[in-house]
Formats: sequence, C-alpha cells, structure tokens
Amino acid sequence: MAFLMGLADDAFNTQPLLKLVTQIICSLILVYSGIHIRLFENLLLNYGLTVFWIIGMMNSFNLLDNMDGITGIITVVIAGLFIAVSVSLKSTNSYITIFSICLLGSVVGFLVYNFHPSKMYMGDSGSQFIGFFLAAIGIEVCWNNGLPFGLYHGELENISLVLLVFLLPIVDTTTVFINRIARGNSPFIGGKDHTTHHLFFRGITEKNCNAIPPDLSNSLFLAYNLIFSFTYNLLYLALIFIVIVFLFLYLNTIIKKRT
Repeated sequence: MAFLMGLADDAFNTQPLLKLVTQIICSLILVYSGIHIRLFENLLLNYGLTVFWIIGMMNSFNLLDNMDGITGIITVVIAGLFIAVSVSLKSTNSYITIFSICLLGSVVGFLVYNFHPSKMYMGDSGSQFIGFFLAAIGIEVCWNNGLPFGLYHGELENISLVLLVFLLPIVDTTTVFINRIARGNSPFIGGKDHTTHHLFFRGITEKNCNAIPPDLSNSLFLAYNLIFSFTYNLLYLALIFIVIVFLFLYLNTIIKKRT
C-alpha cells in the first residue's frame, strides 16, 4: 500500500491529505497485525505512538530523498545493523533477518544507478516503502529491544537506540521543520533547505555528501554496543553524540556562509 501510494504520488502528484490517510491505514494495519511499540503500560498510548512513528518515518525518508544516493546509503547502513542485531541475538523472529537482507541487497543493486550522476531515481514509491519497512523493523529491534531476550534496561535506552539508528532521518526532518516554521513556510512543501543541501552549499560535493551517512555509522556502533554491552556511561556517551550531531547539522543550516 505504501508503494502504491508513492507510485500514485510520483505519477499524479497526489494531495497531502490522501498521503496522510494512506500512511495512517498502513500504520493501523501494522498495529492490527500485532507489531507495535511497547513503551508504556497503556496500550492506547503504545498504539498512538506506533502510528506517529510509522507516519513520521515514512515522511522522513521521503524528505531525505533529496540528493543522489543519500536515502539508499542510509537504508543499507540501517538494514545492516538490523541484520547484525538479529543474527547476534539468534532471534526467533527470522523474518527480521530475511527481510533486512532482501532490502539491503535490492538497495545495493539500486545504488549502482543512483549515485551521482544518477541514472535512476527512488521516487516516493521507493522512499515511502523503505520508510515504512525500516520503521516497522525498527519497532522490534529498537523500540522493543531486549524485551524477549532479557536485555531490557529501561525506556531511556530504547529511545536512545531509536535516535542512534535513525539519527540522520530524524535530525534532517526536525531541522527542516524548525527552519520552515521559523520562516513562516509550510513544513510540507519541498525545498533545497535540507541538511545535505546546506553541506553542498558549503562546498562539499554531492559525492562527498554521500560519505556522510557511513561517517556517522559511529551512531550504529554505539547502538549495537548499547544492546549487548549496556552501561550508563555508554548511554550518556550516546546521548552526547546525538546532541553533537544535531547541533552540528542544525547550526550549519542557520549560520550563513562567509563570502
């Protein structure tokens, strides 16, 4: 459904309301299937957070698809972490490993044609599907991490995992929304004001911008260690890392380049 909605948007430039309704339906289908965030004791709060999370990630990956290769590289990195965690935990949820491997392989093949200068584009059909897919798997790996395996250390750890694994999509979307609202513009109308665009405006080439997601893979290394070698010092280090990355990318969008 996410793919078909994105395909319709690519072909006919559908209204935002139709996209939102479709995203809500996708989220509710996921909740009905039994996959939802288990952060609170109140089930309705968990359902509501799940719907918000799915919609947020579908839109984040859609917004992030603003430069050749960026969304594809981030997808490969996140899917790789999901595979590593699932295999290391010997998870009984083998679908996490299988689906993540399938996604990783297909996106790697796509990236061959999507690197700058690209010969093929992801479009809404790809970014909406990938956003939904990674958000759904992220519920089991990040939000609900440790619950079936006795590795649970509290809500702060799980929220930190979510922020670490989905760091770039969350930071980019948050930055874009803050800046557009501050300028009095709609946050849902596209523009060249993303974190990657501002790095490009600083003189970083598109090819070098593609190196940023792998460079920030330290966040995934921290996430992996939080799962298997939890300490509060590591948790605090992860939170500091998140704040530093956000401030660096956000301030880069508001500090004017000297001429």
